[in-house]
Amino acid sequence: MKKIAIKIVTLLMLFSFSSVYASSSHDAASAVDAAAAKSEQYHSKSFSQMIGGFLDSTGINALVNPDPNELNSHGETMSDFHKTWGRVIMIIITFVLFYLAIAKGFEPLLLLPIGFGGLLANIPIAGIAGDSGFLGIIYHMGLSNQLFPILIFMGVGAMTDFGPLLSNPKTALLGGAAQFGIFGTLVGAVALSEYTTLFDFTLKQASAISIIGGADGPTSIFIATQLAPELLGAIAVASYSYMAMVPIIQPPIMKALTTNAERKIKMSTMRHVSRLEKLVFPIMVLVLAILVLPDATPLIGAFMFGNFLKESGVVDRLSDTMQNALINIVTIFLGLAVGSKLAADQFLVADTLAILALGIVAFSAGTAAGVIMAKIMNMFPGNKINPLIGSAGVSAVPMAARVSNKVGMEYDRSNMLLMHAMGPNVAGVIGSAVAAGVLISLFQ
Repeated sequence: MKKIAIKIVTLLMLFSFSSVYASSSHDAASAVDAAAAKSEQYHSKSFSQMIGGFLDSTGINALVNPDPNELNSHGETMSDFHKTWGRVIMIIITFVLFYLAIAKGFEPLLLLPIGFGGLLANIPIAGIAGDSGFLGIIYHMGLSNQLFPILIFMGVGAMTDFGPLLSNPKTALLGGAAQFGIFGTLVGAVALSEYTTLFDFTLKQASAISIIGGADGPTSIFIATQLAPELLGAIAVASYSYMAMVPIIQPPIMKALTTNAERKIKMSTMRHVSRLEKLVFPIMVLVLAILVLPDATPLIGAFMFGNFLKESGVVDRLSDTMQNALINIVTIFLGLAVGSKLAADQFLVADTLAILALGIVAFSAGTAAGVIMAKIMNMFPGNKINPLIGSAGVSAVPMAARVSNKVGMEYDRSNMLLMHAMGPNVAGVIGSAVAAGVLISLFQ
């Protein structure tokens, strides 16, 4: 019986080996046939033909003699303008972004990755921004699915100190007032779409566009993916462009709405905020968001999670990772992904230009509303507020707070407004996330 079992096992093994050998032989034969077919398709070329083929594949030839069958990253037909002069214009724009980042120091952490992504996206033939290109892969990896914005909020939360806001809670009103730009632009965009032929945005699209008024790139991406995914690229480009341009856009508005005496107002020293207050605050805000506005909790939850780990004081390694390695890596990827939408066929179109126009109106209105709110608050008894910090109510943190401080020091070198401006600045971050949650809950 034992010998019979051994024979059966031996036969089974031989049968298996023969099957594997036959399969591998078939695969090898198929590979040989494919190689033979490929070699049959190749035709020998003369040296002049090879040189001609090389010249035809250059970027210069693609710009001068565009391929009529070339498609964009979405597989759609491109116009000759977008294939030629459009690309040249966009490449020049990316060089301007490089200049602003390097020579002028305007938010290089944002402008350099965005500008370089735009430069790569406008290279002909390579298809870097397409679905199979590395920029397209990065875009779908974290921008179109909301991952990058949430990770950015986590890192920003770990870098945020709620002390200035808690020590002077009334500055939260400045952050709230700056959200006027969001809802004012929403009403304006809907009215223009309804009563003019300039725009043709739906209510959802107008809601997604209006959030640009908060100068909050992650929040803009978050709401666009849910309400207007077809406009995600244009909204992301506009939002991050205006975040980077805060030092250019805000100062003229701030100076126009304030007097010389108001700019020199020195705010009183802030009270000390206890560690317990800083620990309770993020939990309290998150609980309120859960109870009242669950749609905003992905952003607020990530923001408060990062801040809670920082204030706990027992996970310094995790907090340090979020403040440095994590947010730096995500910023690189996010900048390149946003820059991929600077391709000529996507940027130099009517919808994108309309979004840019509405975006700057929204951002300017938010800045003005914060300054005006500070002036109104100064009409009441109590410690005076320097109206310049009202502009920090937009959630471009900490860029807006730094601009408030810089403008203030132009008129009084001893007037340090940075920590005072951080109060409305972090309130603006929370405010824009809440505004996004409200719009999503209303219009989704």
